[in-house]
Amino acid sequence: MWNLTAFLCVVWAASLLYGEMFAFWVPSLWACSWPHLSRSSTTPSSTMNGVEYPDDYVKVAVVTDPQLMDKTSLHLAPKSLALEIAQFYTDLFMRRAFMASVLPFKPDVILFLGDYFDGGPYLSDEEWQESLSRFKRDFDLNILESTNIQVHYLPGNHDIGYAALVSRMPKVIRRYEDEFGTRNYRFTIGKVDFIAVDAQTLDGHSQGNQTSATWNFIKNVSKDTSLTPRVLLTHIPLYRPDGTSCGPHRASPIISQRVTRAAHDQEILYQNYITEESTNNLLDLIRPVLILSGHDHDQCAVTHMSKYGPVREYTVGTISWQQGNLYPSFMLLSATNLAFPNASSSEDAISTHLCFLPVQLYIYIWYLSLFVLTLLALLLWPTSGVRFSHHFGDLMGLIRSLISCHIFRGGTKEKNEDENCEYEMVWDAEGSMHLIKKNLKPPTTSSSERGSVERGNAVMRSGAKKQISREVDASMPVDVNIHVGLDATAKLPGRTNKSKMNMVIRRLVRMLRMFTVIAAVNVPLYVLLLFKDWNDK
Repeated sequence: MWNLTAFLCVVWAASLLYGEMFAFWVPSLWACSWPHLSRSSTTPSSTMNGVEYPDDYVKVAVVTDPQLMDKTSLHLAPKSLALEIAQFYTDLFMRRAFMASVLPFKPDVILFLGDYFDGGPYLSDEEWQESLSRFKRDFDLNILESTNIQVHYLPGNHDIGYAALVSRMPKVIRRYEDEFGTRNYRFTIGKVDFIAVDAQTLDGHSQGNQTSATWNFIKNVSKDTSLTPRVLLTHIPLYRPDGTSCGPHRASPIISQRVTRAAHDQEILYQNYITEESTNNLLDLIRPVLILSGHDHDQCAVTHMSKYGPVREYTVGTISWQQGNLYPSFMLLSATNLAFPNASSSEDAISTHLCFLPVQLYIYIWYLSLFVLTLLALLLWPTSGVRFSHHFGDLMGLIRSLISCHIFRGGTKEKNEDENCEYEMVWDAEGSMHLIKKNLKPPTTSSSERGSVERGNAVMRSGAKKQISREVDASMPVDVNIHVGLDATAKLPGRTNKSKMNMVIRRLVRMLRMFTVIAAVNVPLYVLLLFKDWNDK
């Protein structure tokens, strides 16, 4: 039994180590790599004057839609225990994902594509600051600011709202810009320009201040006729026809275009894609070679057709495991440091690789399954295989003997004229009960009686009647013995039930004792793994 306990301790320890730590190492160790390194293994390294340059690409990590849970997420009371637990485990997953899966790649730049909060526009200043502190802690932003890693932010609808909300709540815009900076801007990574736009305002009223500011920025970008490749960053994906395939990495059903407008002013209350008109204008004015978006929470890859040629868009999945996507993800992007004569040379200038994070739900399902299997193993596992097979054989032999002798049928004993038997209960040294069958000597029949029976119609003599009476009297002890045996057998269920109850109690006590040992070993390990990444550095 102790061997089983030791084995289960090892299984639990291995499961906890993998689920709480090793699973987050998989992307950086085996499953993912920088795309320019994958290409360099199949294509020659770039050289200049015969000298190889290993820094021909700038490494960019793309993360989106953490949507930190708050009072608007699950309709739970603020500061309730259930909400606190949900926030803790959701934040813990994202911190582990970022610290153990993203940062080991040592990116030069990190792009956040929006939706840092869940109910951002509806949070009070105090609640918003609390969520902001969690966001900085989960992604270690205070440490990143002191390093050479550049961090760029993009607003999402859960941060500032859609066009209808933006026009009515300017305070939300100011609060966001005070912390994350302007919403429409451009920056250069390597030899690639990145154009970040506030997608929530693109489809607002043209006379609105925020919408006008966004389109004025886009028009100014379009005046730059340089041949530098451009990447468009937008939180909301661009328009695509209904039913457009999202490629092999899509896990959830494809959602068709949905736009909801307010009745009084027709401002947008909700949209899952940019409208077709705004999409075409963006493609014509910015002329991107690549588009990166979020918002959908699931992975999607589509190709848009513009008058300058096809443009690939990648919608990156959420990094959170609580936002409707079983397969959270992030993206690695390599941006060239070399100048290209043609701005549309996207394949050489920019390359991407989608990386997946552990499926947290499967990990918790395995924990639950292992818990049930542990209880069943400790409860049902025999003390030794030999004793188990011995008792099992005794039980099967008893069942076969009861069936063959027809002791119980319809609740009463049925006579067997071919065989008279009685059973004696015997207990062995281990406390097991056995029924020993004993055959009774059948009564003898005289030849004169057989003759009387064979004659059938003969008149029975008085002497034969006396003989039959004596035989009946002589048969009574046999019937008495049979009833005695039946009475003894009737006592069997009581003793058997008591023995079974004792066995169940012993097994429960044994299970509790062994389970306590397993818990004493693995609970401290789980607590240690749970909080090892949580301490602020």
